[in-house]
Amino acid sequence: MGAFRSVCVPVGCAGALLAWIWALLLGPSLAQPTASCAKGDALLNLTQPEYQSIPGADKGFMSGVVQSFLHTVQPNPFPKDLLLKFVNANGNIYHDQNTNKEVLLYEVGFLVCAAIGVVYIILMPVVGFFLACCRCCGNCGGHMYQRQTEAVDCHRRGLYWATLFTTLVLLAGNICMFFSNQSLKGSVKDSSVELNNTLDNFHAYLKAIPLQIDSVLMESDKTLDSVNKSLSEIGPLLGREIQRGIDGPLNHALGSVRDMAIVVNSTAVLLMRLNSIITQLRSDTSALQANVRSVRDLINTTLRNPVCAGCGAYQSELQKLKFDIAVTIPSLSNLQSVVDDITKADLNSKVKEAEDFFASIPQMVTNETKNVVQSVKQQLEDIKIKISAVKGQIPVTALNNVLNIIRDARRYIGMYSPEAQMIELIRWAVCITLSCVVLLVVVCNLLGLFLGLMGLSTCDDPTERSSTADCGGTFLMAGAGLSFLFSWLFMLVVLVLFLLGGNFYTLVCQPWRSGQLLQFVDTPGLIPGFNLGEMLGLKTNLTLSEIYNDCEQNRPLWTTLHLYEVINLTDLLNVSKYTAEIHQHFDSNEIKLSTITLLTPEISKQLHSYSDMAHGVDFSNATQQINNISTINVNETAQALEHLADNEGTVEDVLSNVGKAQDFLNNNTTQIIKADSKVFLDCQIGYFTKYAEWANLTITQKVGLCAPVAKAVDSAEVIVCKNMVESLNAFWFSLGWCLILLIPSIIFSIKLAKFYRRMKHSDVDDNHIPMHDIPRAQAKHY
Repeated sequence: MGAFRSVCVPVGCAGALLAWIWALLLGPSLAQPTASCAKGDALLNLTQPEYQSIPGADKGFMSGVVQSFLHTVQPNPFPKDLLLKFVNANGNIYHDQNTNKEVLLYEVGFLVCAAIGVVYIILMPVVGFFLACCRCCGNCGGHMYQRQTEAVDCHRRGLYWATLFTTLVLLAGNICMFFSNQSLKGSVKDSSVELNNTLDNFHAYLKAIPLQIDSVLMESDKTLDSVNKSLSEIGPLLGREIQRGIDGPLNHALGSVRDMAIVVNSTAVLLMRLNSIITQLRSDTSALQANVRSVRDLINTTLRNPVCAGCGAYQSELQKLKFDIAVTIPSLSNLQSVVDDITKADLNSKVKEAEDFFASIPQMVTNETKNVVQSVKQQLEDIKIKISAVKGQIPVTALNNVLNIIRDARRYIGMYSPEAQMIELIRWAVCITLSCVVLLVVVCNLLGLFLGLMGLSTCDDPTERSSTADCGGTFLMAGAGLSFLFSWLFMLVVLVLFLLGGNFYTLVCQPWRSGQLLQFVDTPGLIPGFNLGEMLGLKTNLTLSEIYNDCEQNRPLWTTLHLYEVINLTDLLNVSKYTAEIHQHFDSNEIKLSTITLLTPEISKQLHSYSDMAHGVDFSNATQQINNISTINVNETAQALEHLADNEGTVEDVLSNVGKAQDFLNNNTTQIIKADSKVFLDCQIGYFTKYAEWANLTITQKVGLCAPVAKAVDSAEVIVCKNMVESLNAFWFSLGWCLILLIPSIIFSIKLAKFYRRMKHSDVDDNHIPMHDIPRAQAKHY
């Protein structure tokens, strides 16, 4: 029965004070937020557009030689000041002698080369005409007679090798003509496709910028929608976290009360059984006592009968026949009354009431935060509008003008491509014709050298040379004649192409490649009304050179266009200025949950009475008395009562747990609500902060990576300069190379032809046949 004695320890004021101190000490630790922020949706990785292949630089096989020649012809730097004068005067600089002088000094290299070309154009037909007339008169090698000397073979061999070498170098130049002409044809043919690809890439880049900005803004919508959704579900989300905060103490207390209810109900059943046994025992004992008295009276009457002889001696024994059974069992009515009161109080209903309170926390949170949630949602909508205004501040609409220009350029390319291809076909045919004429001269020289070598016999008389040798000499003369006939016309072509292509290279391509051309375009006032800084509303000036240099490093649009001077993105995405108001809204709206009393003071008093009453009943003594006079075994009932008390916790523990839970709810619920509310709010703000950081990083470092712009400029330079202009320059350089070599080729061919052609007048070599004596004129003496 020690277990029931432990039940009887009263829970006085000291116990309540200790429970309150325990809750006060452990309350802050238990009130720590149990919530953890759920992992938000992964933010979008900004996609970059796919670009078509950009044409690479076609390293011309003669570009180095031609460029070296042009650098020699034009060693002067880029004439920025001179071009500015030309532009400012609208090209009317002919009356300005100083400017004209500067132009002549700058172009002195080209002028010298042009002068040489003019002299060539003039002299070649003149020299050819006089040479033809001279030969027709029998001079300049026109007299078909060759003097045979000892050095004739040596002269022939020297001229042969000189002509062969000149012809081979001429052939090399002619081959370069064919290659450069074909290269120019391929460049022009592919130029429309390459330009379209370049424009397509530029178009894709410009189209991608608004889409990328929209992607960033859409992510803001997703983030704000996610926060709005969380706010709409604040009851289940925050309520669940509050439930977790109070679940431990409350569940432990409710479990104790639930177990106590089982103990009380079991006690009521056992008390009912015990009362039934005691009532039956008392009834049986009363009947037994009455029977014993009746028997004793009957025996006493018999012993007193005079008839009964000697019965008086047994009278004293009869006095010993007594049945005085006194079952001193304490009254269980008070205990039964307390148990009945507790049963009527229905501890299970108290447990159910507490469980219903626990389950209703999410709905209470929803009801308590209805107004503040609506206010915060409206504020989030305002934030959404402010973020959407970023697109209006970025000069995206200015891109439409550029897109229109690109569309027009593509339209013009498609419109004029057939005409350009036709013009290119004519140019190619003309250049092929020029190349073939030069090749014809080379073929004549080579045939003359071959046939002359094969048909010549040193033993033959010049008048008796073979037809093969004579044919070889004729081919050499034909080559010289063709050279005189066409070279001056070809030089005219070289002169025009040289002046155009050379100046285009030095004035456009070379400064384009070095960046000086963009710096020239950046000159203030060069293009009326063109100021990028003012167009974008910047505080500082912005030049095309700066844009190109930034785009070469693939920098974003934010730094390239200095958009940080127009948009204060840091302030716009400053989450703290929004969150302060949101925190203020939440702080001004305190979530208050309805109070709940786990056990009323009356029920606690009843449980105390139950404990005291149970302590006042000595079940062992009563059980022993009953066993002494009755065959009914009540040990099982008593043991059940004692076993029940041993297995369940004590009443003191129940009241202690309930007291701690009640104190925890009274003292810590507010702290738990505030802590979990703060965690919930911080989680939502954390999503927004994460978006703000991502948006700031994306806009300033990833939107509009402008490498395609630099690549488009470089691609245009490759198409125009490295592929087309350099091929054109290689052609006129090769043609000029050939035309210069035609001069020694003419000289050597004409001289060598006399060693192969059949002479009309014979001569005798000194070493072979004696020469005939030529009679001398004798003066007559008068």
